[in-house]
Formats: sequence, structure tokens, C-alpha cells
Amino acid sequence: MKPIVVDHIGIAVKSIEDALKFWEATLGIKCEGIEEVKEQKVKTAFLPIKDTEVELLEATGEDSPVAKFIEKKGEGIHHIAIRVENLEEALEELKQKGVRLIDEKPRYGAGGARIAFVHPKSTGGVLLELSERN
Repeated sequence: MKPIVVDHIGIAVKSIEDALKFWEATLGIKCEGIEEVKEQKVKTAFLPIKDTEVELLEATGEDSPVAKFIEKKGEGIHHIAIRVENLEEALEELKQKGVRLIDEKPRYGAGGARIAFVHPKSTGGVLLELSERN
């Protein structure tokens, strides 16, 4: 598995609308659009910064993983995503190396990406997302 780039940094927020006031008005980073990913019970907003992006994550339900994260840890960095060329190969390689995975098969993510998460117990406490984009 050879990561290509840091795809994005996911930040859990209570309100995308409120968070955008800082990112857009204060820093001048414009949102490319807001998307709801129903299967993950989350609304996302991507803010491009050169070759990577900041992804704001707002829960759409109380049982959303993002809602649980905010309840436990508060708003802040939720995950780091790295882009890979072939997600199935990356997952298989990690599995063979004994890495604990949350997702053993790719699933749909925001922006048309295919994604899978690596368990924080295998990464020193960081929720790692693998992302494949066409």
C-alpha cells in the first residue's frame, strides 16, 4: 500500500453553518458544497486547501458516529484520510499485516469516494480513513 496524498482531515462540528463562519469568513477558504451521506448519518462540507481538503462533519442523527464522537470528545479532529490507488489491495495488505480494520470492504463516502476505516487501536489512537477517488 502506497499512500498518494493526505486526502483530507475530517473535523467533527455541531453545525457546519456555524463552522463555515470561521473557515470562510475568517480564513477565506471557500466551501465547495455540502453533501449528506445518509448511510453514515452525516452531512459534510469540503474546503480545499492546495492538494488536500478540510472536511467538516455534522451529525444528522443522535446515533451517528459523529454525534457519539462529539458527545464523548467534543468538536475537533475526527479522522485523517489518506488516498490510495486501489482500496481493495490496501485493505488486503493491511489485513495480512494484522492491522485491525473497521471496514474490511469499501463503502461509499462523500464526494463519490470509496472509503474504509482503520481502527484507532492499530494506529496509535488515530481514526484513519483510506480513500480511493477516480
